[in-house]
Amino acid sequence: MPQRARVTGDEMRPSRPDPERAALLLIDMQEYFRGIAAPVLPALQRLLGAWREFAAPVVYTQHGHEDPANDGGMLFEWWDDHILVNSPEWDLLPEIGPAEGDPVFAKKRYSAFHGTGLEDHLRERGVRELVIAGVMTNLCCETTARDAFVRDFRVFFLTDGTATADRAMHEASLRNLAYGFATLLKCDDVIDGLRD
Repeated sequence: MPQRARVTGDEMRPSRPDPERAALLLIDMQEYFRGIAAPVLPALQRLLGAWREFAAPVVYTQHGHEDPANDGGMLFEWWDDHILVNSPEWDLLPEIGPAEGDPVFAKKRYSAFHGTGLEDHLRERGVRELVIAGVMTNLCCETTARDAFVRDFRVFFLTDGTATADRAMHEASLRNLAYGFATLLKCDDVIDGLRD
């Protein structure tokens, strides 16, 4: 099996995000996913509080469909259940929800970049790094991380700030992302970096 290519070596890559160049991206922290998201909420609340102290950008996504048969694409074919816009399940979790001025990007696919304007928003603000948190690790979070990487954002992926329905799927995503797409961190690693 080939080893990961190392052009400059791991020691040349930043081990923590730079809040001057980074945005915290909270993916689909919605009532629909409350049960899955619950275990990571305390760590994310701590991180969000520390991140806001630096006035660094926080960005949210909110997944939903108005008419899944027409706007769901392959998700409509793949899944039996869909989040409907303006339903109670569509609402963002209030305990980690946006502050005034935080952008919320509506999305209809796994990637937060697909059809949302997220990339333009980030580029206009000089964001070059993304700290990815939210649900589900192996679907929207992993797809967004891969998409961010191929768009030349440096990606930091929170191991205890992302969650999914199954531990094995969570760990498989982390292994894949660490191999070729993202630096894995815990929420407290990011907080410690902010305080250094």
